Amino acid sequence: MRIVFAGTPEFASLALQAILAAGYEVPLVLTQPDRPSGRGLKLTPSAVKQAAVAAGIEVMQPLGLRLDGKYPDDAARAQKALLDAAPDLMVVAAYGLILPKWVLALPRHGCFNIHASLLPRWRGAAPIQRAIEAGDGETGVTIMQMDEGLDTGDMLLTRTVPIGAHTAASLHDELAGVGAQAVLEAIAQCEQGVLTPRPQPAEGVTYAAKLEKSEAPLDFSQPAGVLARRIRAFNPVPGATARLPGLNDAVKVWAAQALEQPAGGEPGQVLAAGPEGIDLATGDGVLRLLELQKAGGKRQAVSAFVQGWRPAV
Repeated sequence: MRIVFAGTPEFASLALQAILAAGYEVPLVLTQPDRPSGRGLKLTPSAVKQAAVAAGIEVMQPLGLRLDGKYPDDAARAQKALLDAAPDLMVVAAYGLILPKWVLALPRHGCFNIHASLLPRWRGAAPIQRAIEAGDGETGVTIMQMDEGLDTGDMLLTRTVPIGAHTAASLHDELAGVGAQAVLEAIAQCEQGVLTPRPQPAEGVTYAAKLEKSEAPLDFSQPAGVLARRIRAFNPVPGATARLPGLNDAVKVWAAQALEQPAGGEPGQVLAAGPEGIDLATGDGVLRLLELQKAGGKRQAVSAFVQGWRPAV
C-alpha cells in the first residue's frame, strides 16, 4: 500500500509517524508552507514537514491545489508529483487546504481523513474546542472517506473519547494518539477488503466555527459553568482573558472552576482573593480563577499571582 500523506500540525504528525512505523511506503508528503513563528518570527517548518524530512520523504508545500485557482503553477507541480507517486491511498489530517475533485479521485482507494469529532457533530475547523465549549460529555475521532463537501463523506471507523476535565491542549493530545491508531486500523481493513463505509446521519449536524481572537474576552454576565468550559476550550489558543481591577491590561486565564454558590455581586465583581483563588461574580454562580498570566509575564498559580495583586474586595 503506497500512501501519500497530507497534513500540517502535530495532530497530523503523529499519524504520519504511526503510518511509517507500521511499515507503509510513503513516497510523498503535502504540508502547508513554512510560517513565521516565535518572537523572532523565524520561518518554521510544520510538524509534519519535520517528520517527513527526518524520514527522508519528498515534501511539497503548494499554496493551492486548484488547477484553475489562484496558484495554478503550484497545483500543476503538485499534480505531477502525485501522479509520479502513484498512491493507492491518501491520508489527510488537518492539512489546511481544500482538496479539489482531481485530488480526491487520484488515489486508487481515494482519500481518508482523520477528523477529531464524532461526525456529523462538529464538522469544520475547531471540533476539539467547540465540543468542550458546548459541554459535550464525549467526543472522538472519525476516519472518513473524503468527498467534495465540508466533512460530509462516509464514515469508515469511529473511536469515542470522554471529555471529562480535559483542556483543548490535553484533549488534542489524546485524540491525536487515538486518531493515529484508528487510521492504521482503517488502512488494514482497506487492505483486507472489509472496510464498510456508512453515510453520515442527516440529523445531529453541527459546525465547529474557526476560533477567533475576538472570542478571548470572558463575558461575566454568562454562567460560571459556561465560562469555566470556555477557559478549558480556549487553552492554549486563543486563550481566555479577563480584566481585573488595578491592572491596566487584561490577564490570560488558564484555569478556573465554577463554584456552586450564589454570586452575591455584579457580574465581574471580585468577591474574594487569596491563595486558593480569585472569586468573581458571574451571571449565575461564582467563577474561581486558579491560574493566570499578566501581559508579558509567565503563567502563575493564583497563590503566586495574588502576592503582587491586592484588589479592594
